[in-house]
Amino acid sequence: MEREFKTTFYEDFSMAEMFGKEAIIDTYKRCLSEWSSDIKYFTEFVVALKHKLWDWYEKDIKVARLYDKLWREADSLALEIFQGKDKEYYLRETD
Repeated sequence: MEREFKTTFYEDFSMAEMFGKEAIIDTYKRCLSEWSSDIKYFTEFVVALKHKLWDWYEKDIKVARLYDKLWREADSLALEIFQGKDKEYYLRETD
């Protein structure tokens, strides 16, 4: 089943990649600060990070490792801050 995204997180990271790792990190921090209270957007943010990790795995392991680090941080944060139905939603959508 193809997932339909409501956000542009994946594209935002694609643009950041043209400017290097610092731009990826900056994009991550910006997304984190702006969307960590919205379960649906934050979930798409984490999914975009995971997709980027997969995209880069065979192309450039250093970039893949960066995305892995960022994905793990965001995933841990989601599991900490979201509770109840929000947490259920997150776990279902990221399974």
